[in-house]
Amino acid sequence: MARILAIETSCDECSAAVLERTSRFASVRSNVIFSQIDLHSRFGGVVPEVASRNHLEMLSPVIDEALEKSGTGFKDLDAIAVTQRPGLIGALLVGVSSAKAIAYALGRPLIGVNHLEGHLHSIFIDGQASCDKLSAAQLPLVACLVSGGHTNLYLIRNLPPQALLAEKLSESRDDAAGEAFDKCAKLLGLPYPGGVHLDRTAKGGNAKAFDFPRPLAGKKDLDFSFSGLKTAVATTLKREGFEPYGAGATWGTTPDPAKLPQGTKLADYCASIQEAIVQTLLRKIQIALRETGARGLAVVGGVSANSRFRELLEQNVRMPVFFPEHQYCTDNAAMIGACGLFMLERGETLTGDALLAANAFSS
Repeated sequence: MARILAIETSCDECSAAVLERTSRFASVRSNVIFSQIDLHSRFGGVVPEVASRNHLEMLSPVIDEALEKSGTGFKDLDAIAVTQRPGLIGALLVGVSSAKAIAYALGRPLIGVNHLEGHLHSIFIDGQASCDKLSAAQLPLVACLVSGGHTNLYLIRNLPPQALLAEKLSESRDDAAGEAFDKCAKLLGLPYPGGVHLDRTAKGGNAKAFDFPRPLAGKKDLDFSFSGLKTAVATTLKREGFEPYGAGATWGTTPDPAKLPQGTKLADYCASIQEAIVQTLLRKIQIALRETGARGLAVVGGVSANSRFRELLEQNVRMPVFFPEHQYCTDNAAMIGACGLFMLERGETLTGDALLAANAFSS
């Protein structure tokens, strides 16, 4: 029964987890996440240098907590898994350097995990209500990875412990969906991270109040594009006499409520923006399902936690839909560990000189 320590530091979440293989997929014994939201909120976005320095400060206590919660000692570990790419290079280096040191000191193999593959493996964690029903009967499976940095569609043809045969079907040509949520929320003066606050505020709004664009809606290809949405929102705000927040540097400033929509008007903006994004995602997903002959859909990444997106998929997709639990949607070490466990089983590890030469990569 293999047990591993997993480390995730690709952006602004400092996370460590302990996982083992006791059943069909990966079992999580602990998953500790230290969020840097409070550190970056005054800047209105992630500052790479701030993120890296905080990882240096927090990673050791986060690892200690993950080990303690799982009842695991360092000598009980069979391998160390770590996010190696893509992400903020300084943040990645903290995690990779720490993982290398631990693996080398223990004489254990190192497993370098691609962050995107980690997200795809978030549906292969045992104990999740929807994911426990996942089987070969749903293959091939379309997977939508939708986060702050990526909006990709994949076709998955097999299940772990085999290596995922994940064919990339599409990606965003510019801004990712999560980035569009956050940028539009910032224009409205909502707190950082904006996507969560936009989702909450939208619940009381009219999604038809503003007809924001559905990017590439008239095209049959599966690519995404969300860069124009922010421009459309800013233009509409100005036309209505408001002053969009965040046009330049926002450090040390706060939104002026008198210059921005409030109450029902704000809710209408949020609902309309959200609808434009999730309807675009839904349309591309439906095309992918139809063209690939998929028998199931998985939705992973931070935006998979959006309440309207989940509602829309459950209403419109006539096949099994698999979502990770909310704790595994945003960046976390458990998903890295899930991927790492199966890589360990397949012998995809680094030892000796290869371990010492392991590095971090931004893309």
